[in-house]
Amino acid sequence: MRNQPKNAYFRAMNLTKNFTLAELTYSDPAHGIENIPSPMVIENLKLLAEKVLQPIRDHFKIPVIVTSGYRSPEYNLRIGGAINSQHMRGEAVDIDLGPKNREVFEWVINNLTVDQIIWELGTPPPNGNPQWIHISYKKSGNRNMVTRAEQKNSKIVYYIMPR
Repeated sequence: MRNQPKNAYFRAMNLTKNFTLAELTYSDPAHGIENIPSPMVIENLKLLAEKVLQPIRDHFKIPVIVTSGYRSPEYNLRIGGAINSQHMRGEAVDIDLGPKNREVFEWVINNLTVDQIIWELGTPPPNGNPQWIHISYKKSGNRNMVTRAEQKNSKIVYYIMPR
């Protein structure tokens, strides 16, 4: 069972009809960090769920597995996240729909406004499949940036992809 914040309010709070605050604040129990967001971060997560996650769920009619949502600064540091990660503001989510990742990636860039979408590792486009998808959304100023991450030697390198 995924680690849930102990506060019952978090377990019970729905951000949309299919997404809860608990699943967007998951943290690996091995790290012992509860990952509790501020009210402002909760509002950002709600927007992310409404504008990105729920439309994906409604269109594809399959569960959207959130592998990483909000990360407190402590949790982000512990797992090696970027120092300026949008996850820490509740503006980013990593999702995995397995063999549908490419189809979801393409649908998002053609149908939704996002700040950034990243084809994370996996096999290369156009016919490959990302290992997972990173998507960010902000209240304003969304860039609709499309990026690809790939492993080069022992480093992850990011490339801007054409739309």
